[in-house]
Amino acid sequence: MPTPELISPRSARVSAARRLAKRNFRGKDRLFLAEGPQAVREAAGHRVGGTPTLVELFATVEAAERYADIIGAARDAGARVHLASEDVIADVSTTVTPQGLVGICRFLDTPFADVLAARPRLVAVLAHVRDPGNAGTVLRCADAAGAEAVVLTDASVDLYNPKAVRASVGSLFHLPVAVGVPVADAVRGLKDAGVRIVAADGAGDRDLDEELDNGTMGGPTAWVFGNEAWGLPEETRALADAVVRVPLHGKAESLNLATAAAVCLYASARAQRASGGCRSVTES
Repeated sequence: MPTPELISPRSARVSAARRLAKRNFRGKDRLFLAEGPQAVREAAGHRVGGTPTLVELFATVEAAERYADIIGAARDAGARVHLASEDVIADVSTTVTPQGLVGICRFLDTPFADVLAARPRLVAVLAHVRDPGNAGTVLRCADAAGAEAVVLTDASVDLYNPKAVRASVGSLFHLPVAVGVPVADAVRGLKDAGVRIVAADGAGDRDLDEELDNGTMGGPTAWVFGNEAWGLPEETRALADAVVRVPLHGKAESLNLATAAAVCLYASARAQRASGGCRSVTES
């Protein structure tokens, strides 16, 4: 069995990786951590403008043998691969139970202008969302629903927070994500691109079921989701073309952000794929 080349958590290379757990160092280096086989596999196959996203990979001997395909893909992408001891992986990882693979990746966010130029038909806008787990989960839901982009407004959580990266379960590498966009600029730009702005709010004056029944959800749509604690402020709701609530047919008081986002995004995805929806027209 091969011997790990990195055995000391105090080595310079390990220290450089470990500091990426902090936002200020991520921003300075424009690098972030991707942990676990799913995230690393996606990172190894991802490029931005022809430049590989995965820069470096730390792997235990056991993980390197178990995930030989990922190690090969990482090397094919030009990443430096290091066999590391369990102690090193535990030191670099931000999880309680590391899975033996930790990658260092280049930032991959997309300029908002590029998102608009692609004429998206389904977008998730996170307005001042602060919880990294929620942000990553909404990104995963948007990916699963077939959205073309996610926008994180200014004052939202860092896209590259390790918890957000983990919660996206690889979806971070699947679709464009714009960051740091002021809410008003995001709404204005999307409207100019022909996208209807729908704010998701439990106190909305329109019901999602009624919107679907009335056939208003089939066109290009951007859903705006608010902060976990206080939702969307009045000034943000006022920017939207419609403020829609998810109906609660049972006794639950409310839905959490990620669950509500999944319901809304899939409602749009289904409407857009129905007869007369924007996807069935453009894809036929």
